[in-house]
Amino acid sequence: MKIGVISADSTHESRVALTPDAVKKLRKLGFEVVVQSGAGLAAYYTDDSYQTAGADIASSSNEVIEQSQIITTISDLPAELTETLKPKQIVVGMLDPYRNTQLDTYAAKGATVFAMELLPRTLSRAQNMDVLSSQANLAGYKAVLLAANEYSRPFPMFMTSAGTVKPAKVVILGVGVAGLQAIATAKRLGAVVEASDLRPSAREQVESLGGKWLDVPMSEEEAQKAKATGGYAWTPSEQYIKDQAAVVDKALSGADIVITTAQIPGRQAPRLVHKTTLDKMKAGSVLIDMAAGTGGNVEGAVAEQTITTDNGVRIVGAANIPSMLAAQSSDLYANNLVNFITTLIAEEDEASDTANTNAAPNKLALHLDMEDEIQGALAVTHDGQVRLAKR
Repeated sequence: MKIGVISADSTHESRVALTPDAVKKLRKLGFEVVVQSGAGLAAYYTDDSYQTAGADIASSSNEVIEQSQIITTISDLPAELTETLKPKQIVVGMLDPYRNTQLDTYAAKGATVFAMELLPRTLSRAQNMDVLSSQANLAGYKAVLLAANEYSRPFPMFMTSAGTVKPAKVVILGVGVAGLQAIATAKRLGAVVEASDLRPSAREQVESLGGKWLDVPMSEEEAQKAKATGGYAWTPSEQYIKDQAAVVDKALSGADIVITTAQIPGRQAPRLVHKTTLDKMKAGSVLIDMAAGTGGNVEGAVAEQTITTDNGVRIVGAANIPSMLAAQSSDLYANNLVNFITTLIAEEDEASDTANTNAAPNKLALHLDMEDEIQGALAVTHDGQVRLAKR
């Protein structure tokens, strides 16, 4: 069984779906691997390194698809490649399923498509396949470094003969994996950090990293609702939203750095910072909007652009930060894919006579099971049907 690696078809994408180390792991499992020539160069993985690991090199993406039963990718396949898919082929990647316009085409081609973003993150056996966490961890770290580069002052406090330099004040909005890593990184650089999240349960995590929790008054009824849902599914009242906006507005008015991380799968990113707040911020302050690619948490943010407001505030639309750490993010992503791919196979004994010492060894066989809690959750097309529930 052969696994193919397609080169990322994006100006802003440097990652590759499988690395040479991942190829070695797959080869040990019994897979063959074919890699599009140049697929790993932007992540510093040469064709020679793939060949040394045991992969074949194909001259084009069409050649990869022609040879492969399982096709791995970072993002969605280009439309011209989707049209070349054959029945029963499998596509695995971060496919932005709720915005993907090709699902009907995938289904019509008879392909089984797995969107890694849909992984049930509460399953313990799925944790080593969690691409969102592996990529967000690196993104939270890099976001702080981007902010430090844009900011015209240092992060830590300095005591000098010419005077004292105050530490930078950093505010993190959204305390998921990326937000927590951003807090830890900013603290290591010597900044004073405050953080806010819709989930009251995140307070303990923020404080354990040395950050200050931006507390929003909450009724007993809301507190119970948030606790019961883990904070992700509850709908806050209009009063809570108003109170939260006031707390955030006050914090941002005195902030030097703001990093926003809030995204909702299948929907536009929630607007957390409005122009009225931006107008109150200090000249030279920096906002890193990690959700710029899905509409932005910050009013005025533009993906892959840096905008400077009339009052001197810089808004960085950081739509794909993991790509800036392509070597490491590719390595983690590849490990996630390898762990998932192992759930798709079983060994098939071709030997007709088990007593025959010359019997053929076991070979890999696909074992697709839509009743499986992982495969079933990730499969967006299978058996000619689109399986993704609408939001």
